[in-house]
Amino acid sequence: MHRSKQSYQYLYLPEMDQVVPDGEKLKHSYNTSMIPRMKCFFCIVFVSISFFSQAQDWPNLKKFQADNEKLMTETAPKDRVVFMGNSITIGWIQDAPEFFEANHFVNRGISGQTSPQMLLRFRADVIALHPKAVVIECGTNDIAGNTGHSTVAMVEDNIMSMAELARANKIKVIIGSVLPANKFGWKPVLQPADSIIALNQWLKAYADRNHFAYIDYYSSLVDDQKGMKAVYSTDGVHPNKEGYTVMEGLALPVIKKVL
Repeated sequence: MHRSKQSYQYLYLPEMDQVVPDGEKLKHSYNTSMIPRMKCFFCIVFVSISFFSQAQDWPNLKKFQADNEKLMTETAPKDRVVFMGNSITIGWIQDAPEFFEANHFVNRGISGQTSPQMLLRFRADVIALHPKAVVIECGTNDIAGNTGHSTVAMVEDNIMSMAELARANKIKVIIGSVLPANKFGWKPVLQPADSIIALNQWLKAYADRNHFAYIDYYSSLVDDQKGMKAVYSTDGVHPNKEGYTVMEGLALPVIKKVL
């Protein structure tokens, strides 16, 4: 079909930095006073979409999704153990990968995470992998308030929920103590030592009541200031190679006994 050519006049709108048809072909008048408000509106919408797209994966389920899918296609070894935790846990495999590879241990630590985030990903990162046992180690970032104010009781609730989920799925529970720290470099105003001690006391009592295994990292790493011994850490929170070696010596006998 042949279309007749039509002529246009054009109007430059400096507020939008573009040229638009004028005259008869501009069907609706344009209120230029609305432009700044429209720009502001679209900026707010864009920021909101960006925020909520990230907030939707608050527990970071994507982190290990591909690795989990690969493991689920394989036959799970009878002695598979999953380590659930935060940066202390993921740092362990970075410093001592052979410890995990040689023992069929699966590391599911994510830096900065708190116990509610771990609880939300517990099914995907632990239960779905059909391990014989799980080592739960968390609390540091809760006390630091990484995802908002958190009481010791709130951490206890989340750890209980993870332990109960594991037990319901016939996964043996091993609870690791929170490592000693008397300061956090990213939250220097906090004094976390006493909260860590209180949480560890509860963890040990909870493990005993429920016949769960317990790994006491704290006693072997703590100094006389309720912090971590300098020989075992460079920042007072995360173990170094020597610190992880001590933790291996504590964890392995407990895990072997459970298995």
